Order: sequence, then structure tokens, then C-alpha cells
Amino acid sequence: MDHPSSEIVSERKISFGIIAGEASGDILGAGLIRSLRKRYPNARFAGIGGEEMIAEGFHSLVPMERLSVMGLVEVLGRIRELFSIRARLLDYFFTTPPDVVIGIDSPDFTLAIERRCREAGILSVHYVSPSVWAWRQKRIFKIAKSVNLMLTLFPFEARFYEEHQVPVTFVGHPLADLIPMEPDTLAMRGSLGLEANAPVLAVLPGSRSGEVERLGTLFLEASRWIQEKRPDLQLVIPCVNREREKQVRDLVEKLEVKLPVTIVRGRSRDVMAASDVVLLASGTATLEAMLLKKPMVVGYRLSGISYALLSKLVKVPYVALPNLLAKRQLVPELLQDAATAENLGAAVLERLENTEERDRLRAAFTELHATLRQGADEKAAQAVSELVEGGSS
Repeated sequence: MDHPSSEIVSERKISFGIIAGEASGDILGAGLIRSLRKRYPNARFAGIGGEEMIAEGFHSLVPMERLSVMGLVEVLGRIRELFSIRARLLDYFFTTPPDVVIGIDSPDFTLAIERRCREAGILSVHYVSPSVWAWRQKRIFKIAKSVNLMLTLFPFEARFYEEHQVPVTFVGHPLADLIPMEPDTLAMRGSLGLEANAPVLAVLPGSRSGEVERLGTLFLEASRWIQEKRPDLQLVIPCVNREREKQVRDLVEKLEVKLPVTIVRGRSRDVMAASDVVLLASGTATLEAMLLKKPMVVGYRLSGISYALLSKLVKVPYVALPNLLAKRQLVPELLQDAATAENLGAAVLERLENTEERDRLRAAFTELHATLRQGADEKAAQAVSELVEGGSS
């Protein structure tokens, strides 16, 4: 497909301030820098970024890991340092003003900096929309004051910003550019040591300890329920690191019936590519499963209080990205009380055995993949370039 032009726009020394606070942002930042450098060969890039961005010639004022904080308690414990980092960044941007400041995700940290920069006359861009379309929608007014341009990964996000008169460009999702339209299932099975002709269920209960604690046993019990009906089923669980691997092994050992299960460290995308069906927690993994054209069943449980609060706050009908993108339920979402071992197992079994449904899903997922395959790095760089050249404020 045609992607935006990447011809040199200017030989002048444009300066870009970029702030990325986590690994996913570092990857996006590195791709953006590569595409911007094609347009501005003499550009300077500085702010906060990780190894991927630094490898592209980025100057990071602070190690990115200092921003990678999750959880309220952890943030409170580091609040003084985070304020200090923000002050240092602002001092740097005000002393040597860049042509544009780009915050990548991490909205609680980056949007405040973007707003201060915009108030000081520096163009500001935010890359990756917060979930403002789903909950706490009044944040849109703060965002409108903070940015000259919002870059979104999904088209439904762009529509929300357009409705609120916030300048926006839908750039597509980098994963859609990276993942091939036709996954090689047999090759992935071979690389993982799985039998080529026996069905494979990929189980992904989440990457955080709390998620694995809440969902791991539930998903394993659902898998056991399925294996009673389909004893030929191969069960594969990818774990993000050594700690999650130990946690999953402990859960498997606690089950009364020992399951034949392959546990893999990392390689979650390969595991999904090798599968016939994916049983997973809601989150970005649902997007990857969709791009890999895999039928999936989404299950999730929260504490009763958290679920009650979120049910009142969330303004969208679905939690799984394929359903949000399609604006209809393509994949089952079994949440809270509906997320039982038998319900999950029955939904997985249906998708294992209903080939017509799998064909329909593949067609729908292929169409959605094409929608998201926009050449995100190039399209984002083009939108930033047009903003810089236009000089909007």
C-alpha cells in the first residue's frame, strides 16, 4: 500500500524533544526518529528515551527506567524524583527550545510537560491516545489545552478527537506493519517443538503477578475441562519472565489433575501464531491475536469493588480491541461472574471445532489488519513534519 512521502523536507537543523517512559514507547520513538531523520537529516533528538531510541542517535537526559513506574504506591514512593525529572526536562526545553515536543504514551507524565511547552510557544504532539474515549472522558479538555496534534493508533480514537475538535491524525498501529498478513502456523509449531497436526491452545493469563494470580488457575481449569473433551489438545503458556514462569509452574503443580502443558519463556507472539485458538486476558494481546488471525476467547476478573467502580466509569460496550475496532462482538468476552472454567472452556471448544466460524473470523480479522496497516512510523513522521512546517500554535 502507499505510505506517506519520506523525501527530505529540510536540511536545516530541526530540534525534536521526545519523551518516552516505557519499552513500548521506546520502540515507537525509535521508528519515529528513523522516519523523521529521512525528512530532516540534520535533526537533533533529545529528551528521555530507551536503548532503541538511543541507537538511533537520541540523547536521553535521564535513563528511561526512572519513568517506568507502575502502581499507585510505587508512584507515591517516587513522586519527588518524578517531579525533579519533569522540572529538569522543562528547564532543558525552555533553555534550548525544540521545534516540537512529542510525548509518547505515559500520559500522566507527558501531557503535563506538553501543556507547559505549548503555553511557552513550543509545538506539542502526543503519540498514543490515553483511553479517554473509554473512561474519564472529561480529560479531553485537558488534552485539548496540552497538544497541537494527537496521533492515534486506532481509527475509533481519531473519531473521538474529531468530535471534540482536537487536531488528530490516525497513523495506524506499528504491530499491524510488523506482523505478516498470513502467519506461518506450521513453522511456529516446529520452532516450539509442537506436533504439527494436533490442535494447539495458547493460554495467556496476563503479564503481571496479580493477573496471573487471578486468572492463571481459572484458565488452567478451563483448559482441563477442554482436554477432557479433546485429549489430543496441546496446551502452551508463554510467560513474560522467569518470575511469571515460576508462578505458572506452581499453579500447574497445584492442580489435582496434572496437565500436559508446554511453558515457554517469552515468545508470546510465536505461541499465538502456532495456535488454533487463544484463551487470554483482555489487553494488547487481543490485538496481536487478531493480527495473527486467531480465534480467541477473552476472560477477565477484577475484585468486586474494582469491577463495580469500573462498570460505572467505562463508556464503551466492549473490552477486547477486536470488538472495539469492529464495533460488534467478534470474539466472546467472559467477564467477572461469567468467567467460569466451564463457560471459558465451552467457548474455546466451539472455536476449535467450528471451522465455518473460524473462516468468518479470519476474513474479518484480515480486513481489520488492513485498516491498521498504515505505515505508522512514516505516517506519524509526516504528520509531525506538516505541523512543524505549518508552525501551528
